[in-house]
Amino acid sequence: MRTSPLLCLLLVAACSSPIKENYYTLSGPQSPAPAGNAASISVFVGPVTVPEAVDRLAMVLRTSPNQVEISDSHLWAEPLKSAIPRALAETLMRELGTPNVRATRAGATPDVDYRVTVEVQRFDSSTQSGATLDALWSVAGKGKSRTGRSTYTEPAADPAGLAAAHSRALERLGRDIAAAIKGV
Repeated sequence: MRTSPLLCLLLVAACSSPIKENYYTLSGPQSPAPAGNAASISVFVGPVTVPEAVDRLAMVLRTSPNQVEISDSHLWAEPLKSAIPRALAETLMRELGTPNVRATRAGATPDVDYRVTVEVQRFDSSTQSGATLDALWSVAGKGKSRTGRSTYTEPAADPAGLAAAHSRALERLGRDIAAAIKGV
C-alpha cells in the first residue's frame, strides 16, 4: 500500500511541535538608590537611536565577526528603541535621586533641566562573548553640554543571560550619563 505524499506532509506537520517563544526585557537597576536627593532636577532621555541590524523584536545573535542569526524563538518583549530609553531613565532616576526623568524615542523635548541623547553604535549579543554595548551620548542643560562614548562588554552564555548582561551594560551607561549631569 502506498501512502500519498500529501498525507505524509500532513502527518509530519501534525507530529512536529511548535517553536516555543521566549520573551526578554531590559531591566533597570537592581541595587538600592544611593543617598542624596536632587528632586528638583528634571531630565528627558531621547531620542535614542539603535542600529537597524538589531532594531527588531527577534533577538539578533552574533555568530562570527561578519555573521548573525536572527532567532525566532528568542524575542524582545518591546522594541529596543523603547526599552533602552526606559532602562536608562530608571538608572538616572536612581543615580540622580529624582523621579522627574522621562524617556521617549521621539525627538520632542518637554521643558526640562537636562536633555540626554544617545546613539547606540553597537548592541551585540553573542553566547560566546556576551553582550556588547557601545554608545555615543550627550547631555545638554543649563547652557552647558557634555559628550561621551561608553563601551561595555558583559559576560553571558544564553539568551536570558544576554538580556541581563545588556541590562547591566545599560546601567553602567546610565551611571556615566548621571555623572556627566552632576558635572554640568
